[in-house]
Amino acid sequence: EVVLLTDPPIPGVVACLPPHVQTAEDMGKSLPIKELFIDVGLSQEEAERRIPLGTPVVYRSSFLRLGERQLCSKAMDDRVCFEALLRTAELLREHIRTCKSLTEKPFGVNIMLMNPAAAEMAQVVIEEGVKVVTTGAGVPGQFVPAWKEAGIKVFPVVPATTLVRRLEPLGVDGFIAEGTESGGHVGELTTMALVPQVCECTDLPVIAAGGIASGRQLAAAFALGACGAQVGTCLLVSQECPIHDNYKQAILKAKDSDTTVTGRSVNAPVRILKNQMSREYLKQERAGASREELEKFTLGSLRRAVFDGDVKNGSLMCGQNAGLLHEIRPLRTILEELCAGCDETVRRLAEEVSQ
Repeated sequence: EVVLLTDPPIPGVVACLPPHVQTAEDMGKSLPIKELFIDVGLSQEEAERRIPLGTPVVYRSSFLRLGERQLCSKAMDDRVCFEALLRTAELLREHIRTCKSLTEKPFGVNIMLMNPAAAEMAQVVIEEGVKVVTTGAGVPGQFVPAWKEAGIKVFPVVPATTLVRRLEPLGVDGFIAEGTESGGHVGELTTMALVPQVCECTDLPVIAAGGIASGRQLAAAFALGACGAQVGTCLLVSQECPIHDNYKQAILKAKDSDTTVTGRSVNAPVRILKNQMSREYLKQERAGASREELEKFTLGSLRRAVFDGDVKNGSLMCGQNAGLLHEIRPLRTILEELCAGCDETVRRLAEEVSQ
């Protein structure tokens, strides 16, 4: 019994589910050991070229479902924009409608542009009346005109000022300047260097991201010229975040130097916690391994971390601020302490300057 499942479909590959598999949840529990996990970053053309017909395939989005609607609803009273990182447009539509049923407040959708369903998702946010869209892992230029016509506020993530200059003429509403301290896909510039330079080259609102997990860091983001902040790693260790507890514990145990960046040689840099997989990946990367050879380590690795709790072979995406995180707390507590800590930092600095 094998499972041949691709999303989007690969011509010639037929979905064959064993009789006892009725739902996606059942499928996740009963897959054969020799399954092949195809990362969302693999294009359909690449898949057709590299995967022989008859190969057991399970297509999993590398972005999974960390933007769970339950997590979104927990923060709605604070008017926080959370992101739905989903693998299909219809699943995104389902989550958007669930969020609408849980709150009357506006919420945002993040579209990862390397997702094969990005174009469909771009249309779904219009049809569902989403108020804010953020984008990452690509350039959203082709979608911006339609989003703006629909009255959507558009905030692309930018790792450098070159992208700011390219996107501002298209009518975007602001930018998320994300430094290399962040977890997941990263650029080269630090938040300290990037944010003020982005602020200097645009009059649009700038949101800082990367290395922000405390009130002091939030205050620093404002001092750099940002009008707000995007946080990620500190939310991974919230009670509401639906990742495996092993993943959360690995973040809590991490020190300041326990992350590394893989994939620089193939223009796909990703910051993750150091573990057995990352060490072997970097060893092969230094030896000049090709993208195809390196993908053997990363295909399905985020799934192994998030769902299976495999902290040795999984891809534990995490920012450099993990050393500041010491316990699992409610989402509301995390956000309230961020804001309170920022206020206290600003007050203290004001007193010191006035002395």
